[in-house]
This record gives sequence, structure tokens and C-alpha cells, in this order.
Amino acid sequence: MFARDWAEAVGRLGFVPVSSVEIERMLLDHTVRLARAVLAPDFTDGPGHDVGTALVESHLTEPAVLGWTVRAIGEWFVARVLPDLTDDPAARERVTALQGALAAGFSAALRDRTFSQQERLSRSVWAARNEAEQALRDSEARFRAIFTGAAIGIGIADTDGRIVEVNQALADMFGYTPAQMRQVNVSQLFHADDADGMWQHYTDLIQGRFDAARMEKLYHRSDGTAFWTNLAVSLVRHDDGRPRFTVAMMEDITDRYELQERMRFQAQHDPLTGLPNRTLFFDRLTAVLDRAGPGDRIGVCFIDLDGFKAINDSLGHDLGDRLLSVVAKRLADCVADGGHLVARMGGDEFVILVEGSTGRRDVVGVAEAALSAVARPVRIGEHQLAVSASIGIVERPVVDTDPADLMKAADTTLYWAKADGRGRWAVFDPVRSARDRAKSALAAALPAALERDELVIEYQPIVATDDQRLIAVEALVRWQHPQLGRLGPDRFISLAEETGLIVDLGDRVLATACADASRWLAEFPDAQLRVSVNLAARQASEPGLVGKVSTALRRTGLPAELLQLELTESAVMATTGEPLRSLRRLAALGVRLAIDDFGTGYSNLAYLRRLPIHTLKLAGAFVEGIRGDDPVSQVDERIVDALVRLAHALNLSVTAEAVETRHQADRLLALGCDTGQGRFYGPPQEAGGITALLRGSADVATRV
Repeated sequence: MFARDWAEAVGRLGFVPVSSVEIERMLLDHTVRLARAVLAPDFTDGPGHDVGTALVESHLTEPAVLGWTVRAIGEWFVARVLPDLTDDPAARERVTALQGALAAGFSAALRDRTFSQQERLSRSVWAARNEAEQALRDSEARFRAIFTGAAIGIGIADTDGRIVEVNQALADMFGYTPAQMRQVNVSQLFHADDADGMWQHYTDLIQGRFDAARMEKLYHRSDGTAFWTNLAVSLVRHDDGRPRFTVAMMEDITDRYELQERMRFQAQHDPLTGLPNRTLFFDRLTAVLDRAGPGDRIGVCFIDLDGFKAINDSLGHDLGDRLLSVVAKRLADCVADGGHLVARMGGDEFVILVEGSTGRRDVVGVAEAALSAVARPVRIGEHQLAVSASIGIVERPVVDTDPADLMKAADTTLYWAKADGRGRWAVFDPVRSARDRAKSALAAALPAALERDELVIEYQPIVATDDQRLIAVEALVRWQHPQLGRLGPDRFISLAEETGLIVDLGDRVLATACADASRWLAEFPDAQLRVSVNLAARQASEPGLVGKVSTALRRTGLPAELLQLELTESAVMATTGEPLRSLRRLAALGVRLAIDDFGTGYSNLAYLRRLPIHTLKLAGAFVEGIRGDDPVSQVDERIVDALVRLAHALNLSVTAEAVETRHQADRLLALGCDTGQGRFYGPPQEAGGITALLRGSADVATRV
């Protein structure tokens, strides 16, 4: 369908040198070629350039044909030829690139053909002049016919720039009569906006430094309007080699040039907001870095709208696009006085380039202006919208900076701003970045560490405060890293939770802890040593939790009452629905449940008393505060007293964590705390260390 419409348009808009069947067959081939280019794994715009060249070679050179073709490819090609890619932004980008390449190929082929004709015409002109020496009258007649009848503009000037002769086509281009043109010097025709070096180039030509030049050059007409030309200038010499005349041949390419400029603008600007796009931003950034001096600095503000996806999803993409347009205009306006480049990177991401930064304060000022501009309410139709933005700021010397590193740092800093609460800016910190990279490296190495059994379990004693008996141990996982040594859980547990690996890790800890506890029971049946295993919030939400615990108990033969599962206060308070049913089923099996770090969260006591909990483990911060008779210590002691009373009122036992001194142990006993855990009673140790304790005295604290 697209090829047929294309063929009909070509026949309607210009002369077609072949039959309609042949032209449709040819354009169908071109359509297939463009479609394959869009679908190619490794995209190149070469097929577009080739199709443009082929149109000229097929003599389809009417400007209207090119205009229709470029517009039709942009508006209908994907919908009619590749309908499955209608909403694919990558396909639209490829089609845009093919549009530009087709126009460029068409222009280049047409220019080459024109130049070829110009060269043939030039040779004919001067052949006629040479023949005039033998047959002046006949050759003059032929020359005049060619000169005056040529479709392109031709002019002859001496080496002083005085115009000797012009044909009617050239005079029409400039809006003068041929007689008026002969009163003009070439220098008067040069445009004020000519590229640097253009006059020097002409001077070199008339001084004989080279014989010909070709270029695209801007001129102005007699009425002041500007036009673009393809200009070919040749030097004619005397017999002794001295420069004599210049012959200029011009083609008005204003329409084609403006089309190319529009295509270039479209390729470098965002169609929705009109802002520079990612391509133009990186071109500008690269140019700034390349030309910067030793002391120059640069700044980047990487902006992301907070909550834009929710607006887009709930109110529709049309309203979302209108909101983006408003935000884009506000951003451009708020930095207009500073002349900073604002670009849309895609989606709801924008970037401001601060060239010649004077320091961090300068770029922070730009970021704060951007935040204020975005934060103002936006009225779109019947909707009053309020959005905020997060901004990642990078400000640094230009030396040793490259675009990729700069934008990677900006992206990292944008993530920090969002993580810190959104609606704010954050400045790049190399120390924090190094920590994040180290954290990422650990996260990447964690799955392999689990496979290589680098994660080991240590057990910390939990002791009765009254008689110092070892009654339980808490299983604590450590990472025996091949380069970093033994890492505590604070270095990697949060990473396991973020990546979802916490479930597999938790399963392995549970299985190992149950197996070790079962061996202690077999060797020391009177000790009835209980093992306590931490349960992450994600594990508590796992549908198969009860089955996993039951399997671990069955395989190891450990009685359910000798297993305790610990959940943090926040995780327990969040248990509803299936997770709560799982906890109740575990309690029904006989498994003990404990709340870890109690006192640091926000417990609903009415909800707490309905949970199948057996033990509260007091947060170590309260125990650490019990140091002596100072007022602060007395406050912490009263808090512990209140928590112990609360737990006992709910028929729950109490374990105090982080017990480090004899004084703390004595005070906890006096306050009625049931058990204690900490360095005073014993450090975390491998299973063999617990076995040794069980073989020795029951008074654990006397051996620390």
C-alpha cells in the first residue's frame, strides 16, 4: 500500500520517465529496503542514503517528490509497513535517521549531477572561446546561446572582483538586471554571516594559489533576503599562467538547504518539548570538554521528576506529555539568563549543562532555581498538578573529565537525591561513590559466595541471668570473603534483602542451625539447647515458610520447641493475611517466636498481644545506656524496667541484647530480665566453640 501511494504521488508531482507499473515496482523495492534497515539488528542509515541517490538516478528529481517522500516516511511508514512497531521509540528514531539520510543522499546525488553538468557546461564555454580564435563569429554565437540559455547562474569577474558578465539566470537569483550586476563588485555580494575564512578562500583563488573551488555559500538578494547556493568557481589564466578571470556557476539550493536544516533540527531536538535532545547534549558536552582550558570547570544538573509515572498512569499519557512540556519550558526559562543548555534526556529526565562553572555554589544555585520552577503547581485542564524533582549535581574541573564518567556520576548522584527523600538535590561525593561501588561489588559477588559456601554461621550464647546457664544460642551468619576477610552481617544482609537472595541465604542458615542444634541435643540431651534463627521480612512473607521450617525440623530430628525464629519489630507489625497465618501455624508446631530489637519500632500493643510471640529481645541501645548512676543511665534503666514489666504482663520472656559488663548483667537481673546475650556472656563462635561450652561448666559468664 505504501509503495502504491508513493508511486501515485510521484506520478502526480512530476515527470516520470517510465511506466506506472515499473515505477511502483521500483518504489516497492525501496520500501522493502527501508523496512529491512529499520528491522536490522545493527542499524545504519546507509539504505536511506542509497534510496535518495536512486531516486535522482531514476530522474525523479522534482523537489515536491522529495518533500512528499520525506514527509510520508515520517508520518506513515511505520504504521503502514511495520505496524507492529508503531509504539516503538527505537523504530521511530531509526525512521527519523532514514529520513535524514534519504534527503542527504538525494541532495548529494542531485548536487553531483548538477556539478557534472556545470563542468560539462564550463568546458563547453571555454571550448567555444578557444574556437573563437579560429571562428570568432560562429563560436561567439554558440557561446552566447549556452551562456544566456543556461538554467544555472553563470558570472564572469576579473581578478579585481569587477563583474564582467552574467547571464539572466544569475541576475534573477540576485534580483538585479544583468546591467546592474555589471556595476557590482564581487566583494559586495559576500554575506555578513559567511563562514570564517570564506573571503580568504576567494582571495587565494584569484591570486592563483588554486584553480577551482566548490562550496555551499550564503548570499543576499537585492531586497535583503538571503538565499543559499551551490557555488563552483573556476580560475581562467593567461597563456603565461597569470590569473585572468574567475567563472562562477551557481545553483539556488535554498529550499533543499532549509529542508536539511529542518531535518537536522529534528534529529537534535525533542519533538515534544522542543528542547535539545540527548544527541545534541552530548555533542555540546563533548565540544565543551574538548575546547576547555586548564583551569576551566563544568557542572551538570541531572533532573528526574518525582511521581511522574503515577500521574502518567492515572491521568493518561496525553496529560503527562503536556506536563512535560510545561516543565521543559520552566526549566529553559529559569536558566535563560545564564545561557545554560537544557536538554531532555528521555522520559521525565532532563539535564542542565553549566559551562564555565565558578564552583559548587554556582551549580547548586542553578539546581535550586530548577527545583523552584518545577515545584510551582501546574494547571492542565481541570487538573491541578503538583510535582517535584530530584537533582543529581556534579561540579568538577574539566581536566581528566569525559562525558561518560560525568554523566555516570550525575546519574549516581540523582539516585542519592531520590534515596534521601526526593524533592531535593545531592552533590556528587567521590567517597560515597566509592562506598557504593564497593557495596555493588559485594552484591554482585554474593550469589557466587553462597554457591562456594563462603557464608559461615557463628553462634552467640544466650544465658539465664539468674544462674548463668547456657539455654540458647543465636545463629549469626558471616561472610568469609576471599579478599576482605570475615565480614559481619551489617556488610551484606541488606544487600541480600535488596537482591532477593535473603530467601536462599535464610533457608541455608535455618538448615545448618537445625542440624547443629540436633547434634548438640544428641550429645547433650539434658542441656535442651535452643537455637534462635533470624527471619527476614521477605522470608516471613514467603508462602512456603511453614513447609520449609517443617522440612528442616524433620530432616534433622530437632524438636520444634528447640527452634526459635526472630523477626524485627517492624516486620512483625507488618504481618497480616498469609504471613500472620504462617506465624500462627509455626507456633502451633511448637516453634518459638521472638521479636528482635524490641523498642526501636512502633508496636501496636493491642495487636502485639494477639500475635503468637514468646519472647521480646530488648534492643541493645537500651542496655548500652546502663553504665552507672548518672541521670542518662537511670533513664535507660527505667525504660528497660518498663519494657520488662510490659513483656511479663503479656506472658512473654525477655532477652537483653548487647550485655557487655558485670554491672549491666547485675542490673538486668535486678530488673527481672530473664536472659541475656552479649560479650559479657560470650562472643559469637563457630559450632565447635558451643560444643566446648556444653562440655564444660554450666556457668558461662565465669569463663568469658
